[in-house]
Amino acid sequence: MSLFDTVAAFLCLVALVGWLNSRFLNLPSGVAMVLAGAGGALILLALQGLGDPSDTAGLALATLRRLDFPQTVLGYLLAFLLFAGAMQVDLRELRRRLLSVWSLATLGVLASTFMVGGGLWLAARPLGLDLPLAWAFVFGALISPTDPIAVLAVVRQGRLSKLLQSVLQGEALFNDGVGIVVFFAALAVASGGADAQPVQAVVRVFVEAGGGLALGLGSGIVAVRAMRAIDDYAVEVSITLGLAMGAYAAAQALHLSGPIAAVAAGLIVGDAGVASAMSETTRRYLQGFWTLIDEILNALLFLMLGLELVVVGLDPRHAGFWLAAIGLVLAARLVVVLPWGAFFRRRHDERGATAILAWGGLHGALSMALALSIPRAGPRDLILSTTYIVVLFSVAAQGLTFPWLAARVAAKPRV
Repeated sequence: MSLFDTVAAFLCLVALVGWLNSRFLNLPSGVAMVLAGAGGALILLALQGLGDPSDTAGLALATLRRLDFPQTVLGYLLAFLLFAGAMQVDLRELRRRLLSVWSLATLGVLASTFMVGGGLWLAARPLGLDLPLAWAFVFGALISPTDPIAVLAVVRQGRLSKLLQSVLQGEALFNDGVGIVVFFAALAVASGGADAQPVQAVVRVFVEAGGGLALGLGSGIVAVRAMRAIDDYAVEVSITLGLAMGAYAAAQALHLSGPIAAVAAGLIVGDAGVASAMSETTRRYLQGFWTLIDEILNALLFLMLGLELVVVGLDPRHAGFWLAAIGLVLAARLVVVLPWGAFFRRRHDERGATAILAWGGLHGALSMALALSIPRAGPRDLILSTTYIVVLFSVAAQGLTFPWLAARVAAKPRV
């Protein structure tokens, strides 16, 4: 299949699953797409095992196995999705919660990496699995960032206060850039590469994150000033499109955080740009364009995430290890958010703040892309299958129940 054929097939599947979900199920879009993708992968694997005479299943599986999921996520889709997501964030509210957002996005990711990695290393030996400590930290690093795409999707579904909404959104948008840097640093240590120096790796996390932030803010300000000088909605929409891609690509070329650059640029356009740099007509076209980009690419990404089951070898003998990983990830998330949850409860009377912050920390395509980028060395298969199970649980179980939890907390009477 050509690239055009492959993209056409995926978009047709997105449209079909979206219609079926809207017509019959009414599940959150991300949950429906992931479940449909995983179900489709199981059907294809079963047909191939039964000896499909037309070999249609074999051709489809071969196409999916050739798909470079890490490059698709990290190289193509992430810039658009982060920029679109950042445009939806209330920048004024985010500024008020800057300390909580940045502490969760940086120190929270590092703390979770060590807690999950150390706990999983301790759990592996009683289960009869060989998982070196350095590789356990690789898993901790890739699973610790909350996924901005999954989090933004569930936040829109739940009735949250502006405070909790801004913290969850801001953390998810910024911690993926930090998480990517931490992951590759941990991978270098585990692989025994020349760059395997933990102290320098921690310093690099803050340098790349800060540099990406500065680049994104600067390019966003330039773009807003350019839009302020004209009134042409087509040109202004194209400026934001170039900004999203250009800030991400420039940051990557300069060895800075592309995700954080895209987020910072989106925040500037969504705040100063929408407020003062465009007419009502431009604002309507711009918001409509990026809303469609967000919804369509979101659905595509979750469908592809489910279909990645075809490249993940799930060994039932590892079920105990998967359950341990799910428990450790949830426990680490609870420990990380507990201080801020207690603070918001006492200072701002935010009922259920800890539960909302803990259960709303979803993991998704970013973690899977990072797991698939691990070289074929060490315990890659174990890490890959565990990542898939944790992500599937997060999107399906947490994604389905988070709106109910948010509604229950909102309805709880004050005491």
